[in-house]
Amino acid sequence: MERRLAAILAADIVGYSRLMEADEADTLARLKSTRENLIDPKIAAHKGRIVKLMGDGALIEFSSVVDAVGCAVEIQRTMAECNAELPKEKQLEFRIGVNLGDVIVEGQDIYGDGVNVAARLEGLAEPGGVLISGTAFDQVERKLDFEFEFLGEQKLKNIEKPIRLYRAGPRARAASGTVPAKRKRYIEWRRPAVAATALILIAGGVALWKVVGDGSGPPVEVASRERMALPLPDKPSIAVLPFTNISSDAGQEHFADGMTDDLITDLSKLSGLFVIARNSTFVYRGKPVKISQVAEELGVRYVLEGSVRRAGEQVRVNAQLIDALTGGHVWADRFDGNVADIFAVQDIFVAKIVEALQVNLTTTEKTEIARAKPDNIAAKEAFEEGWSLYLRYNAKDTAAAITSLKKATELDPEYGRAYAALALAYFRVVDSLWVKNSVGTNHISGGELTIT
Repeated sequence: MERRLAAILAADIVGYSRLMEADEADTLARLKSTRENLIDPKIAAHKGRIVKLMGDGALIEFSSVVDAVGCAVEIQRTMAECNAELPKEKQLEFRIGVNLGDVIVEGQDIYGDGVNVAARLEGLAEPGGVLISGTAFDQVERKLDFEFEFLGEQKLKNIEKPIRLYRAGPRARAASGTVPAKRKRYIEWRRPAVAATALILIAGGVALWKVVGDGSGPPVEVASRERMALPLPDKPSIAVLPFTNISSDAGQEHFADGMTDDLITDLSKLSGLFVIARNSTFVYRGKPVKISQVAEELGVRYVLEGSVRRAGEQVRVNAQLIDALTGGHVWADRFDGNVADIFAVQDIFVAKIVEALQVNLTTTEKTEIARAKPDNIAAKEAFEEGWSLYLRYNAKDTAAAITSLKKATELDPEYGRAYAALALAYFRVVDSLWVKNSVGTNHISGGELTIT
């Protein structure tokens, strides 16, 4: 077995499936032209070797990390310039991850954790962005005149140790006649840890804190065990608040609600967690409430809140997990990308919550969570629309819900949740005596539902 240290660049196209579906021939032609006229020359100039091409992605090996990161940033800069001249639907955007690690060599191919980390970083990178590992950053910090933003440590799928992440990009140019402002350098986690320890020791003489604040804003009220409506369970307890729809389209409300529902459903499958049901958390929907209030009224320690912004096929999701007893953030993350990737985002969020709360996830639970996901985003959207209508509890909306839920099952015949929701809708029709007769199609007449 041959091994060597290598700098690995992994790249893929954002929204490739969507582009291919819209115009397969045009997408392939533009991708080929981009590779031949832009990407390949950049790789050659930085002495890189294309290991393999994978439809919308590529794996490239460099002997120098400086060359790998330099190539990645130049590709993204040039692509941004090209895209600026094209309409949105014609733009090609890449995500790129770079890692320095040990690889296994087999012929012209390479394998191992070094490659896996690069691939994971590529998946986390923003569209048009470059994400590099700590091992790569250590080699290029003072050798490249780029901006490097420290994003913290993150546990990557199937990688045992957390990886330091850095966003890399060209240094912003100051406007003519102005002096460029100094950018605050990154601070390794060890420094704030030492400072935090000192503060804890200084604050040790304080008998009891009723509020927590950082001095730069209003104090954050913390929850009290004594004021909680119910005793805290003997395992981590969490309430998922309805995600806020901050899209310009109010019609995307059901998409935000669907995100919330999916997270509640997935977390509820974990035996090591106590999760508040949807009916209890959705009473706070659209209301300005304090985290401490939610925790005390529902009897939980942790509260997850977030927001969703969607514009066409692009979506941004922000989420944060808060410890109500301290007011501190346990975990926070953001996703920017294509709506088709939302299933993977939900899995990442669940994994992060599980990791933050130190909950053991069994193989069976992992399988159950994965099984609940549909095979395509269109089926999910049809389900979310149908479920939102079903929850309004009236004959007209129930009939519309049945139409949407049936569409979801047709788009994905293996979508279990859609079938379950469809059964509930049919049962409600019968149980509520909305059936006018036993033959016909879905419609409302005189407040009654005629259904096959």
